[in-house]
Amino acid sequence: MHVQDILRLTTREPAEELLTPERLTEMVEQGVRLKHYIGFEVSGLVHLGTGLISMQKVVDLQKAGIETTVFLADYHSWINKKLGGDLSTIRRVAGGYFKEALKVSIKIAGGDPEKTKFLMGSEVYEKLGLEYFTNVVKVSMDTTLSRVRRSITILGRREAESLSFAQLLYVPMQVADIFSMGVNIAHGGMDQRKAHVIAIEVGERAFSYKPVALHHHLLPGLALDQVTWERLVEAKRRGDKDEFSDAIADVKMSKSKPETAIFIHDREEDVRKKILGAFCPAGETELNPVLEIARYIIFRDRSEPLEVVNKKTGARLIFSSYLELEESYKQRKVHPLDLKHAVADELARILEPARRHFTEGPGRSYLEDLESITITR
Repeated sequence: MHVQDILRLTTREPAEELLTPERLTEMVEQGVRLKHYIGFEVSGLVHLGTGLISMQKVVDLQKAGIETTVFLADYHSWINKKLGGDLSTIRRVAGGYFKEALKVSIKIAGGDPEKTKFLMGSEVYEKLGLEYFTNVVKVSMDTTLSRVRRSITILGRREAESLSFAQLLYVPMQVADIFSMGVNIAHGGMDQRKAHVIAIEVGERAFSYKPVALHHHLLPGLALDQVTWERLVEAKRRGDKDEFSDAIADVKMSKSKPETAIFIHDREEDVRKKILGAFCPAGETELNPVLEIARYIIFRDRSEPLEVVNKKTGARLIFSSYLELEESYKQRKVHPLDLKHAVADELARILEPARRHFTEGPGRSYLEDLESITITR
């Protein structure tokens, strides 16, 4: 595949940042084998951000002929006390529900889950042994404590004094994962950029190569308030990516706030209820949670137009692209409630395969297993 085609697939939405296109171009032109990874903590239900947005980029990289890997970070999840801090439970969910949910998400995004490798963190550590420990030490020796603490804010750990020592190991381990697997395309949400920048800076000195860092968009939670929304918009407009990534990480769609997140197997009535209750300021298009779903999910690779019906007059507006919808919404030709109904209808349709898989198909036992764990804790 031509380098320009690889760059186009790599940088198309929901990608927001590639550090750097020049380095990726150089690797392609030199015939370097491109190895990608994206890592996930394993905890509860998979929502639109973890499932569809993340896997859209994995599918793009599949199409670009890049070797893709999903890293199920069981030890990192243990460090952050996910699923009650029980490592055996974390591994069971990682290899069961979580892996299954991401595979279904790849299918919905138009990809082939068999073309992506799923790898448990403990598999890497057991295989490499002392080599992995050495890599963690290399990263730690080349990174200051204050830098690690600043990077930990992406994990939602704002109070540095309350961190366990294990949590201080999180970032050096995350960076060591990249080099231990020979990854040259480190992928994650915008909230992962600080750790990835450390990997780029440490890489050449400690591991003789610099990886490329690819960061995708983070969907905001549905229940933003006006003050928080204004703060986000202002941070975005200032153009400081670290500041904005910290701000959006605080309000991103999260499984810990289930009322503000849409899960890939939500019932149609739950999808509708959550969308109808979402923050959606009239005429405002920046960081509008409902428009974000329209932009990044509904209009992605869409061939047919979207119809929005005015519930009061019955008038129908047809939009062939997201930009048309955005402009009409900005001009207040589309009412927030009418937008919500249209988005809810389309999103429920898109998620139907996941809903069937986890209620009627082979994914049912995995979901029931996870629910039994979370109910009893």
